[in-house]
Amino acid sequence: MSYAVLGGLLLNVGAFLTFRGKIYEAVIVYLFADICWIIMAYERDDFWGVVSIVVGVIFGVLAFLKMKTGKMNKNLNGEKKE
Repeated sequence: MSYAVLGGLLLNVGAFLTFRGKIYEAVIVYLFADICWIIMAYERDDFWGVVSIVVGVIFGVLAFLKMKTGKMNKNLNGEKKE
């Protein structure tokens, strides 16, 4: 099984977890999928692929940390919080 296939399977698991409302678990699974894609890009000597995936992973980790600390609270009704 290639890293691309493994990453794709993990992406599906993450999407299912998101659907079930388990956002924190989904983010962790997505990060494992990203690691698979980083390995795949590295094996193919795709430097820019590795760089772009790593940048995405960094933003994903920062968003995860922001959610975990409660700093990403938004009102879904469109009302402004003060």
